[in-house]
Parts: sequence; C-alpha cells; structure tokens
Amino acid sequence: MARIVFIGVGDVELTRRVLSALMLAPALRGELEVVLHDDDPGRLATTETLVRALGTEAGADAKIRSVFDRRQALRGADFVVSHLDVGGFEATLRDFEIPHRYGLRQTIGDTIGIGGVFRGLRTIPVLVELAGQMAELCPQAWLLSSTDPMAMTGWAVHEATGFERFAGLCHSVCDTHAYLADLVGRDEDEITFLSAGLNHQSFVLRFEAGGRSLYPELDAVIAADAQLRRHVRVELYRTFGRFPTQSSEHAAEYVPWIMRHPEETARLGVPVEEYLRRVGQSLHLYEETRRALSAGHKLLIRWQHQEPAAAMILALLTGEEKEIYVNVPNRGLIGNLPGQACVEVPALVGSGGVRPRAVGDLPVQLAALNRTFLNVVELTVRAVLDGERAHVYQAAMLDPNTAATLPLPAIEALCDELIEAHGDLLPAAVRR
Repeated sequence: MARIVFIGVGDVELTRRVLSALMLAPALRGELEVVLHDDDPGRLATTETLVRALGTEAGADAKIRSVFDRRQALRGADFVVSHLDVGGFEATLRDFEIPHRYGLRQTIGDTIGIGGVFRGLRTIPVLVELAGQMAELCPQAWLLSSTDPMAMTGWAVHEATGFERFAGLCHSVCDTHAYLADLVGRDEDEITFLSAGLNHQSFVLRFEAGGRSLYPELDAVIAADAQLRRHVRVELYRTFGRFPTQSSEHAAEYVPWIMRHPEETARLGVPVEEYLRRVGQSLHLYEETRRALSAGHKLLIRWQHQEPAAAMILALLTGEEKEIYVNVPNRGLIGNLPGQACVEVPALVGSGGVRPRAVGDLPVQLAALNRTFLNVVELTVRAVLDGERAHVYQAAMLDPNTAATLPLPAIEALCDELIEAHGDLLPAAVRR
C-alpha cells in the first residue's frame, strides 16, 4: 500500500483537494493508507472525519488513521505532504499589526517582506526538523511541501539536512498558464509553456502555439482592456518583458515602487492587508466544512485541476509521466542564479523519478529581480542556520518594500519589537 502522511492538517481545503484526487484514482483503490498528524487535536479530529467521508464517497477502501506522535506517523511513509503554519493566526496578526504601526504596508506577507522574514524565522526550524526526522525514519519517502516561504524553507532544508527527496509544490505556475490561455482565447493544451524562476516570482519564458509566440496576442488583449492594464502583474510584464506567475497581490510587495505609495496601490487596485481577509475566509471555510460533515453533505471534489501534490504522487506511483513544476535546489538548473538557491522549474515525474529540467540563463532583467528577492531569502536562512540576529535586521534592510518605506533605525526597532512579540516561536539564538 502507498502510505501518505499529512503533517499539518489545518488547511482542510488543501487536504480535501489532494485526497479527492488520490481516492478517485483507480490505481489506488484498496492500496491507499492515509496517516494524519497535527498538534491541534480538534483540527486533527475534524480532518479525520473529513478524510473518512471522502473515502466512503469515493469507494476508495483506504486505511485512515490519526497519529499524535510525529515520529510514529512518519515511520513507513512513502510520501509526506506538509503544510505548516507555525504560530497560526495570532503570529500572522502580529506580522501585520506591528509593521502597520510603523507605516509599513503589506498585502500577503508570507514570502519576503517583513512578514515573510518572520514567517521564515518561525517555519525554517520546524521544517528542517521534519526533514531530519524523515532522513532517519523514512529516508526513501518524498517530502512534498506547500509551506511558505518556500524559497527560504527549501534552501534551509537542503543545506541543513542534506535530505534530497524534497520538492516544494505550488499551483501558481499552472494557474497562470490557465489564465494566459483564457486571456488569448485558446485551449491550454495547444500552448507550449515554459516558466522558471523562484516560487512566487517565476516568469513565463515561452508562451507559444505552432512555434509562434503568443505574446503579441496577449499585448493586443492588454491594449484593448484598460482594467487589465491596472494589474500589478501586467505592469511588471510590460516593464520586464515576461509575464510573472504570481498574483498581483503578492507581486506588489516584492518591489519597491508600489506599497509605500497610496496613490499607486489605489491605481493598481492592490488590497492592503489582504492576507488577513484570506485567513478569515480560511477559518470560515473550516467551520463550514465541520457543518457540512455534521449534515452528511458530499465533499468529494470530482472535477478539478489536479493539486500538484496529488499529481506528483500519482505520477510516481503509476509511472505515468507528467510535467510538474517543482521547487528544488538550483545546481545549475538556472545558470544565472546561485547554485544553492531553491528554484522553480518544470520536472518530468514518472517511472524515471523526478527529473528537473535545466532551463539555462534567465533574461538578465529577470535574474536581477530574482537576485533582489534572494538577498532577503539568503539572509533569513543564514539568520536561522547560523544563529545570527544581525542577519534578521539585514534581511529586512534589503527587502524592497521595507527599505523603500522605513529608515534604518525604524527597521531595526521594528525587528526588535517583532522578535520580542514572537518570543519562543523564534530560534533562541535570534532572540538573544
């Protein structure tokens, strides 16, 4: 049987999407064991009820169990699907409320920016510990992580543990491909795409049909739609020449020209502090799921774009090859980015395992944007792995949005206040 272990089940919708696809797969009928682990007993119980309901509805004949001890949960795993939110809603709220008092505005705050730095400081140690336990207890298993900030956690896991069977998975690339196909009025299957870069800052390098670029068609669509021209990602495309794969809400806070200017956030429709609204929606969805389970409603998702974790598990188990975008150590996959960085590239997944595709050099302007992003990533990773509080300040000082908004003394004071507020959630060396 294939043993799939879920570490962190607070995102019930992610668990539902992944397991709907797996339980509907004919090849896994009667061959699937699902192990659930979370530190919150209430969420764990709710998720187990959900998974049992999905299995019954799909007729999957799956073995399902909850395990409170993480080491026990990991033993014998074939795949570990990880979605961690260290500190939960209260930590996220601190990441927004404290910078807000300093005049620093954010949208999502989970990747770079001051919110991304402190999410990284909280999350890297936990994910590194998980990878280390897997190296001991289930060294042949794959760690499939949807945990943000992915560029930071992926870099740290590989450097700190040497655990090779790690892939960060995110749906932003495939969602962007579908979005672009819709904009130019074509079937996605007739388009050749190639995207690469960093998680939450990749770019569509090839956008072609019949050997011809579709970018001129996209330009015509944009020229005819004034509202479309007011999107951040469209503005970045027109400035840097390739379409970014991340949403405008994310992309706005990775550059220095938007968030500190109220007139720009208004012109481009940037929803300030958007992530707090999304967290509220997620909490509401959790309660809706509990009510739906109590009422006996059907929750299996039968028609969907396959969640990347499910697609990867199915490709590896069945041998049916599929292209999946993964976040893995660079090691020459993108020639003009650092070798130790965790980069986002397509991989052929199937009977031959996971084979990331080398894409060569990015256009120089895109590599420059990525390297700006990586300054914050690397310093945050170094703050955790080397135990250097100074690197926390430096990561914030080199972050585009933070540096564009605050002077150096205010950045240092903000970091000090966030370190104090997060307390034991952060590494002890950083708190000194």
